[in-house]
Amino acid sequence: MDMNPPPTLSLCSSESLSSSSSTASSEEANYKTVSSDHLSTMFGNKLKTAAGSHKSMIVQAARKGQKELNDKFPRIRLAQLPTPLEFCPRLSEALGGVEIYVKRDDCTGLATGGNKARKLEWLMAEAMQQGAEYIMTQGATQSNHARQTAAACAKLGKKCHILLEDRTGSKDVNYNENGNVLLDDLFGATREKRSGGLDMNAELEAVAEKYRKEYGSKVYTIVGGGSNPTGALGYVNCVYELVQQFDEMNLDVDYICHATGSAGTQAGLVTGLKAVGSDIALMGFGVRAPKEKQEENVFNLAKRTAEKIAKPGIVERSDVVADCSYVGEGYGIPAESTIEAIRMFAELEGLLLDPVYSAKGAAGLIDYCRRGIFKKGQKIVFLHTGGNVSAHNYGCF
Repeated sequence: MDMNPPPTLSLCSSESLSSSSSTASSEEANYKTVSSDHLSTMFGNKLKTAAGSHKSMIVQAARKGQKELNDKFPRIRLAQLPTPLEFCPRLSEALGGVEIYVKRDDCTGLATGGNKARKLEWLMAEAMQQGAEYIMTQGATQSNHARQTAAACAKLGKKCHILLEDRTGSKDVNYNENGNVLLDDLFGATREKRSGGLDMNAELEAVAEKYRKEYGSKVYTIVGGGSNPTGALGYVNCVYELVQQFDEMNLDVDYICHATGSAGTQAGLVTGLKAVGSDIALMGFGVRAPKEKQEENVFNLAKRTAEKIAKPGIVERSDVVADCSYVGEGYGIPAESTIEAIRMFAELEGLLLDPVYSAKGAAGLIDYCRRGIFKKGQKIVFLHTGGNVSAHNYGCF
């Protein structure tokens, strides 16, 4: 809470007030000037009390919000939550004393972990509620979302069909058949390919309609990345989780940053932060779309997510900020900064990043620290979205 300190005060003694005939010198003697140290202590304590009260309100709002989500919307527990929030001392030192914490959503558990597990808890519950037999989704060739969706279907006994888009044009057999693609197969999903640049959600609906008409199947479709208002609930809930972790660890966090692509993670985070009244700044580092397009996608989804949790209008356009300077040559193509980020996190903290999402987000984090945008002593939480399975298919490290 921002509070402006009042002007310097003087306290008048009762003796000076009782005598109107006192000289100016005696009046001065009867006034006791409050020292700057006393003022600092007095108003500092008030500020601390106010700040503590504000933080307490945010924590209470998070606990209430968490209960409301679970009461209002169906959910199937697929992720191992809460995920750890870890301080990174060696990385922090290497980046000039910016205090870096990593939210370990690479540890959600489902099919090696990743951010999509949070979304799928709500999406798969909705599918089950609707009596779906087939779950269909789409993504890029090495889609983490496709892999975790296939695993969720295997766990819940549902058929899974995936459309994979060729966004990179790579002819490498390892890239096209190993990593996430191999795991899709192991989890029993069927798949088909599409060339790059198509409207993949439209392609998905066309295939789903074919299954409905030709086979009479009950099909539930999940948009790319699980990024619709239902999926975004996973990251509204993540904010509620984080707020309680910050309270337990006595952390005053300045920024949360992460990789942003299909928009669902950032939309959920910004909605959750606004829902609890937090002033923590949120920065998404883009992995594909230009800045304006990315921010617009996130904002539109955040508005719909806020409406879903019955808090319409809480997210403003200015709340959504993305920096898409670290994409490099394109989606799924590592830049030099991507590779540096992978090596730094691995060598300094034993953390594995993927070259498509998390490492591009980490490249932004590293550059912001070096440029002084994130300053020494500030506390920055980097949300690790997982995906390191795909790293094995790149030979650039």
